[in-house]
Amino acid sequence: MKRPRFMPDNFMLMMIATVVAATLVPCSGTTALVFNGITNTAICLLFFLHGAKLPREAVVAGATHWRLHLTVLVCTFVLLPLLGLALKPLMSSLVTPDLYLGILFVCVLPSTVQSSIAFTSVARGNVPAAVCAASASNLLGIFLTPVLVGLVVVAHSGGLSSFDAIRNIALQLLLPFIAGQIARRWIGGWVDASKAMLKVVDQGSILLVVYTAFSEAVNQGLWQQLPSHSLVGLLLIDGLLLAMIMTIATFGSRWLGFNKEDEITIVFCGSKKSLASGIPMAKILFAGHALGAVVLPLMLFHQLQLMVCAVLAQRYARRAVPLGRAV
Repeated sequence: MKRPRFMPDNFMLMMIATVVAATLVPCSGTTALVFNGITNTAICLLFFLHGAKLPREAVVAGATHWRLHLTVLVCTFVLLPLLGLALKPLMSSLVTPDLYLGILFVCVLPSTVQSSIAFTSVARGNVPAAVCAASASNLLGIFLTPVLVGLVVVAHSGGLSSFDAIRNIALQLLLPFIAGQIARRWIGGWVDASKAMLKVVDQGSILLVVYTAFSEAVNQGLWQQLPSHSLVGLLLIDGLLLAMIMTIATFGSRWLGFNKEDEITIVFCGSKKSLASGIPMAKILFAGHALGAVVLPLMLFHQLQLMVCAVLAQRYARRAVPLGRAV
């Protein structure tokens, strides 16, 4: 029996199992140091392979559609951070300070790549523009996210300075990414043909970060300090943020005169947030914080966006197509 698209996928189930494992058997001491070393190595490998698999042509090819890409970037890096700040009075009454920190972090992350393109394709949107927009968002996110963490998140947490954030991202994420881009001319064909291996590295590195983050948080008493009503509040806030940005992206693209295919691309690329980039970034940017509470809003937002976008993509796909118009 085929699983409904709105149900959690296998990876989300693995993350839930990892959180349970970290709760029941958290690592500590020397074991935690070993896991941290393995995790840091996996993250470097992850971004090296991301650099090696991203064709520069994907960004260059769609650059002429600058209005669409600018709209996606504004939704991703301007409107959502502003919404996160504007909703602070509501959030402060529903969630803990660490969870609010995690919500702000979600707001400054880049868009997803694979799922944005996949949903755009299902919805019969502008797929080439989605490839370009999502790729550009991820590439720019390596620079913009740490800057926004310094401007938006740190101002409300007293954590890393913007300079420290940029330096750490540059050393642990950007340099491996650039190395991967340079190496693409030699290993690009092998990387393109090894999608299964890339998936293992992608998911394995994220699960390692989730396990080490929640192990540390459990050792610090995360579940004892986290009121049950905060989890409900977190789910409501994630849902509200997603609904608001998708509504703004939908009606904003219509107001700006984009056609339906471009509207679909803007909605899916401009409202999504990357778990694959976000969790490794969180480990670097929030070292010393209660990382489990910081990444929990992203984990919930990730699953929520998949469920909502699956339903919305099918709804878009059922629309009538004008005669004589290519899809």
